[in-house]
Amino acid sequence: MDVTIREMGPVDQPVWTHLRAELWPEETLEDHRRELKEFLGRGDLWGFIAELPVGNPAGFAEVALRDYANGCVSRPVAFLEGIWVHPQWRRQGIGARLIEKVEEFLVARGIAELGSDVLIDNAESLAAHAHWGFAETERVIYFRKDLKPAKR
Repeated sequence: MDVTIREMGPVDQPVWTHLRAELWPEETLEDHRRELKEFLGRGDLWGFIAELPVGNPAGFAEVALRDYANGCVSRPVAFLEGIWVHPQWRRQGIGARLIEKVEEFLVARGIAELGSDVLIDNAESLAAHAHWGFAETERVIYFRKDLKPAKR
């Protein structure tokens, strides 16, 4: 399949915002726009797009530097925040090509490790990560509790 993988930049923010909304539909486009602008201002987030010959996006990957990631030993550590391929183009190697581009980008910057996470019941993503060469390090369930101010 003829697909070009490249790093996205500021001019790609509109398409990047829409791709994020495909992966994380629970947030609004405005939420994605605002968050992306904030992340890009910090300089610790990168996006990569898979484009078809006519320029249409087939998918994307987003990577950030984190202070820590479960199962990783380096600090800071690169973390695959998300990867998404349009359903029509899945199982054709686009995800693997995105991961390859991410790895090349990170290695060129002296980064030795890439972390990621998957929802525990997402069998498709678990299989994809294994196919891309990720090794499972642990399984966790996160909890949260709302805290209420003490009554006076």
